[in-house]
Amino acid sequence: MTLTITPSGQVCGARVTGVDLTQPLDSETIAEIRTTWLDHHVLAFPGQKLGDDDLERFTLCFGSFGDDPFIKPIPGRSHVIAVKRRADETSPLFAENWHSDWSFQARPPSGTCLFGITIPPVGGNTDFANQHAALDAMPADLRKRIEGKQAIHSARGGYAPSGMYGANDKGRSMDIRSGEEAMATRLHPFIRRHPETGREGLFGCAGYIIGIDGMADEEALPLLYELLQWQGREEFRYSHAWEADMLVMWDNRSVLHRATGGYNGHDRLLHRTTIAAWDGP
Repeated sequence: MTLTITPSGQVCGARVTGVDLTQPLDSETIAEIRTTWLDHHVLAFPGQKLGDDDLERFTLCFGSFGDDPFIKPIPGRSHVIAVKRRADETSPLFAENWHSDWSFQARPPSGTCLFGITIPPVGGNTDFANQHAALDAMPADLRKRIEGKQAIHSARGGYAPSGMYGANDKGRSMDIRSGEEAMATRLHPFIRRHPETGREGLFGCAGYIIGIDGMADEEALPLLYELLQWQGREEFRYSHAWEADMLVMWDNRSVLHRATGGYNGHDRLLHRTTIAAWDGP
């Protein structure tokens, strides 16, 4: 099986053809996809007629399933969630702020797989921001302010009962289950090495990051806002345009991502799995 890799021409992202993901993959192909993924951080596989069995099998090629808290899986599945929005839905867009999936966990997932089922004819891009590039280009004075510091991550802003997707979130088609466990916190360094490539990058951003360990909010919050503006700068971005029957996988250790709108009046449905933290080959 010969893969054809077409880079996006932006700071990350590539299109992969020449592989049928409805079939089991041999070890050589899996290794080639992993290498390509580590190089480009975001991979898109167009023209894949995947069922949920196929999506799960592909996910398990790259690690065990990650834990998806706060969102109920689709009926009959334990590891597939639906990212969906009805044509008439008016609730705030899901996941429209920059984030790395579930960065508030003790061991956040390595990657995310998202398969396009119902794709609107307009809008709905997913934006990615390369956090290796963001760190490489960061001004020395800004880097010095975060070097060696730990960020406080929490799901409370989104998934606590008082959060964006909590008790007052009405009319949403996604099956989100808020809870008090979202109030928990975890510490992760702002700058960390990728466990597979060893390359330094920024991890997480304001949203799931609610503070800086050992720093008063009066000092920490302006710094977090300044970091957010830097991390999402246009020169670090790749904007991905979806197609039906397209699978996209991204590396949560290397990129931030966010949803975009622009498709009011159209249904949108994607199925998602997560790849657990990497424990080595």
